[in-house]
Amino acid sequence: MHFQWDWLCLGALIISSVTAEIENEETLDADVEVEDFDKQSQEADVDRDKSSLEVVYQTPKPTGEVYFTETFDGVLAGWVLSKTKKEDTDDNIAKYDGRWEVEELKENTVPGDRGLVLKSVAKHHAISAMLTKAFIFDNKPLIVQYEVNFQEGIDCGGAYIKLLSSSDDLNLEYFFDKTPYTIMFGPDKCGEDYKLHFIFRHKNPKTGEYDEKHAKRPDVDLKKFYLDKKTHLYTLVLKPDDTFEMLIDQSVVSKGSLLEDMVPPVNPPKEIQDPSDKKPDDWDERPKIPDPNAVKPDDWDEDEPSKIEDSDAVKPEGWLDDEPQYIPDPNAKKPKDWDEEMDGEWEAPQIPNPKCETAPGCGHWVRPMKNNPNYKGKWKAPMIDNPNYQGIWSPRKIPNPDYFEDLHPFEMTTVSAVGLELWSMTSDIYFDNFIICSEKEVADRWAADGWGLKKLVASANEPGMFSQLVTAAEDHPWLWVLYILTLALPVGLGVLFCWPAKKTDEDIDFKKPDISKPITKGELKQEREELEDDEIELEVKENEDTAEDEDEGEGGEDIDEEENEVADGSQEGDMSNKSGSEDEMKEADESTGFGDGPLKSVRKRRVRKD
Repeated sequence: MHFQWDWLCLGALIISSVTAEIENEETLDADVEVEDFDKQSQEADVDRDKSSLEVVYQTPKPTGEVYFTETFDGVLAGWVLSKTKKEDTDDNIAKYDGRWEVEELKENTVPGDRGLVLKSVAKHHAISAMLTKAFIFDNKPLIVQYEVNFQEGIDCGGAYIKLLSSSDDLNLEYFFDKTPYTIMFGPDKCGEDYKLHFIFRHKNPKTGEYDEKHAKRPDVDLKKFYLDKKTHLYTLVLKPDDTFEMLIDQSVVSKGSLLEDMVPPVNPPKEIQDPSDKKPDDWDERPKIPDPNAVKPDDWDEDEPSKIEDSDAVKPEGWLDDEPQYIPDPNAKKPKDWDEEMDGEWEAPQIPNPKCETAPGCGHWVRPMKNNPNYKGKWKAPMIDNPNYQGIWSPRKIPNPDYFEDLHPFEMTTVSAVGLELWSMTSDIYFDNFIICSEKEVADRWAADGWGLKKLVASANEPGMFSQLVTAAEDHPWLWVLYILTLALPVGLGVLFCWPAKKTDEDIDFKKPDISKPITKGELKQEREELEDDEIELEVKENEDTAEDEDEGEGGEDIDEEENEVADGSQEGDMSNKSGSEDEMKEADESTGFGDGPLKSVRKRRVRKD
């Protein structure tokens, strides 16, 4: 039974280990899979022993109607570098002279796949391109999607894009920070502030002026997307029902309404505070006032001090009145470079008097102070409710002269170009696979052929769980203790519950049946020798008794008979006392196969002599 339980526990441990390994593999596979990805785009030969994944890359191609696409895999055509200067900036850095390159990723490279890389540090960068056809905000959604990889991390800088507004005077060579745009979207970071911008410029229908409307900050922690040096997919979805969604790696991180979740709101309030209204001079905003009818009591003495001497205090015994608390350091010596003319007369530094350490105190004793029971402080009238309280004053409301109601802010200014206008303190920011379209399925398939392949390669090149744990422990040595405890706990529990317990002597004595042990030949021989010695002693005794009987004569027959009776009784008693041991010996003979061997012959011989 114990053997079966041991195997059962061992099987449970093995199944648990295999299940955990399968779950780890499924987790890795789940990370690699991307929703609605084209299965053909994931067919590649994975070589785990090499530093990178060998794949066959094909430039993504749109599968539906699009307004703009760019993969940067061929010649950089259609993109225009800005030749202007940034306004309100020193001339030495105002020029957009930041360098751009088209190159492959530094890590997790996909051969043949290239992107646009911002190369310069602390410079202004501006590059733009015209859309294939302008996007008009009517009855179709707007989907903007592109990839970003902060290959060197990011200290301070952005990776957002601008959708430039259509106008007759739009010239991409003069694209700069003040160029009108309709939408700005993408990541931005400076210091510990991690942002994902979605800003659109809304036109006031009354004044014709534009105001920037900012989406509320996502509730998701964005830090990992800036520091893990992986390629991430950023998607903005604007719908004709005036709602929006922001996605990172095809997961929604923020969503809301253009009418309710923008700051400041699209529509102004119907009423505003009257700027000409002023608070009256007699307006009383005090909820409490001193009681004007209160009178200071006659016995109220404001001159009483808060502390007085404790008259009951007694100087402790042993107080050293003649010893100062501090004395000059007897071990101090005047420095050799001490100049009395310049530095004055030298005095040894003061140290605590060592005689005061064992005494209650030293110096002049002064009575301690205590709280004055008669102290009341300055008298003040108690506070009462203000009968003239009028509340907190605020200006009156008037109709907002600038009020308007835009029920469909989705109807924005037409977009005709896309641009990157950036400043960064970190280089090698990688951009790739831009697409602007109206169908989510088209954007998802585009992502599967581009970003999905990068994610697959990056996942395959990631170190195993053991390597990741070791790397983490190298950075944080205290993790070794956690690892040891984590491993020791299941092993200890497995040993405690599955290892068979040792049987104690008490258990063995309790469970063993009442069966005589078989006697070995050595034990049998020893028993036989002991019996023979007993017979020899008995024969000697009988011979002595016979000699005594012969000396006693005829009268000794009666005595002999009585003695024989007594001897018979004693022999019977001896036989009864030895019966138990003889029966055991008999059973031992039968169990060992001797039968009526030497022991039986010895017993017969003893009976004849008796």
